[in-house]
Amino acid sequence: MPSKATIAVREFRVTDLDAALEFWSGIGGLGLNESDTDEALERFLRRNPGLSAVAAAPEGRMVGTVLCGHDGRRGTLHHLVVAEPYRGQGVAKRLIEHSLERLRQARIPRCNLFLWDDNEAGAAFWLHHGWSLATNWKTLQRKL
Repeated sequence: MPSKATIAVREFRVTDLDAALEFWSGIGGLGLNESDTDEALERFLRRNPGLSAVAAAPEGRMVGTVLCGHDGRRGTLHHLVVAEPYRGQGVAKRLIEHSLERLRQARIPRCNLFLWDDNEAGAAFWLHHGWSLATNWKTLQRKL
């Protein structure tokens, strides 16, 4: 397995979408929905240039992703995923740092993320990395 130093973290490009959709479809617990079409994801990346990231093994294979965007007031992270053999090596932390640094550069003061209620491993990961639970609100949604 490549060392942490050999995993490259770079900007997520529109040309990565096919590989990302294939990668995500093999990850248990990741919720893909009608917002995860090629068209919607391309629109998201173009609207939020440079904020999202890919982690790639030396041969170029995708081993991690994070989508990041903002609305001018707050950022949001989506689809932080690292392939099982690469977990525990700091890859997720590097992906997060990529996105948070770019949000800081855009003068965005905070970042949110959404996590399934039953994702205990995900909650433990985020809490360990300094995130806190926002228990004072509910998320309401309406499909259009």
